[in-house]
Amino acid sequence: MTYLSVLSTSKLRKQMSVVKHNILANFLGQGWTGLMALVFLPVYINYLGVEAYGLIGLFTVLQTLLMLLDAGMTPTLNREMARYKSSGVNAQYIRNLLYSLEVICFCVAITVGLVVWGLSGYIVNSWLNIDKLSLDVVHQSFSIMAFIIALRFLEGIYRGSLFGLEKQVWYNSVYSLLATLRYGGAVLILEWVSTSIEAFFIWQAIISLLVVTLLSIKVHNILPKITVALKFSRESLSGVWKFASGMMGITFFTMIFLQADKLLVSKFLPLEEFGYYSLAMTAAAVLYMIVVPVTQAIYPKMVGYITVNNKRGLFSIYHKTTQLVVVLIAPAMMLLYFYGNEVIFLWSGRVDLASEVGPLLSVLALGAFLNSLSYLPYQMQIAHGWTGLVLKINIIVVMALIPVIILIIPEFGALGSAWVWVIANAVYLVALVHFMHRDFMYNEKSQWYSIDLLFPSMGALTVILLSMFAQPKELDGRLDWFVFLFCVYVITVFVAIFFAPFVRHEVSTYFYNIRSKIIK
Repeated sequence: MTYLSVLSTSKLRKQMSVVKHNILANFLGQGWTGLMALVFLPVYINYLGVEAYGLIGLFTVLQTLLMLLDAGMTPTLNREMARYKSSGVNAQYIRNLLYSLEVICFCVAITVGLVVWGLSGYIVNSWLNIDKLSLDVVHQSFSIMAFIIALRFLEGIYRGSLFGLEKQVWYNSVYSLLATLRYGGAVLILEWVSTSIEAFFIWQAIISLLVVTLLSIKVHNILPKITVALKFSRESLSGVWKFASGMMGITFFTMIFLQADKLLVSKFLPLEEFGYYSLAMTAAAVLYMIVVPVTQAIYPKMVGYITVNNKRGLFSIYHKTTQLVVVLIAPAMMLLYFYGNEVIFLWSGRVDLASEVGPLLSVLALGAFLNSLSYLPYQMQIAHGWTGLVLKINIIVVMALIPVIILIIPEFGALGSAWVWVIANAVYLVALVHFMHRDFMYNEKSQWYSIDLLFPSMGALTVILLSMFAQPKELDGRLDWFVFLFCVYVITVFVAIFFAPFVRHEVSTYFYNIRSKIIK
């Protein structure tokens, strides 16, 4: 083996070590954040009621929808920071680009806040079907929401920069602490200060301000110092405009695709029913908490491989990551689908809540699973700077989705809307995978469907179906259900690992190394 090959192998191992550390950091950080949300959510409902939680759910929808005004800035910074780190893009260029996008983002954030505040009267009086909350309370809540949404908008550019620079360990460490303050502190506010929904939102605003401040300081400290004064650079913006404009379109239609069902349910059904729907979607979103940490860690590495034209490394990491994602989310989805009522009962301890939310959770978990599978094919596209295919598919799916949901909700309610969303995700996934592999990775498609997706999924499904036949009849309390579902989940994960060659190899190697160290 030559010196250069040894050096190359050493560098590759170092790079993969960074990826593994970033994946682990993302899991721990975002897992902790998700855990905080899931643990404290039933507590919030006990303090505020389901209708008030419906208001929180609407806040989440509005916040997500207004992220489309990001105009592609966050993914653009993520990609450009990754290119800067992997190939040494000019420091002056990257500094000017960040400064230029900061200026734009601050202006848009102020506009977003004012628009939300200005539209609050219409939303409260003409959109929502309020029963128990007073109009004054809801109006005041929307005023605070406007400020929070503006701050959350600003978070995006700094988070995208940190992920592109592969500073995910630092980000997740800090964000985990702030998430604890965000969710746990809200409980203390509701317990000791006020049980009003306004107090809840005020606390969220304080934490969001702290988050933006810390993230901005970190990004500016990481980037190299330059002697030339920063300036608003049209040249820097023009260099990324094509990609950013494509991402703007993708972001717009993706947000509509992901939020249309929730927005329409909030319009046509009572706020309390929307609260149940939001609760089910929050529980189903645990799948995103699993898949997003992996894809966020992998994306900068994909950009790096493309930058240096390493197709072998790119295809390898694509298949390996797909297998890992399926092993992680297929068992969780199937548990939520087949045991939706039991999971909600275990989570909340309330039989009434389980009967309302469980059926919705089962369906929405299936939709979230299909949507999660599209993440890597989507990232393969944008890592190359190819935005046209995803944009076209998004436009077609959204144009069909909205009128169908409007027709379905009056007849079949929230559950009908959930099934429409599942079908839309299935169509989106099949179309994206087919055309992306046909145009760019034709020889990789059969492996993606069979080895990466089908084998581990079928292994997990077999275990879940067998568990339903082997389920003890005397299960009653939350502890009984926890032990049973935990055992089923663990067995399902191990079977999925067995049917995923790369993951099985990695796990076997890990335990072999541990065994070797013990023997020594």
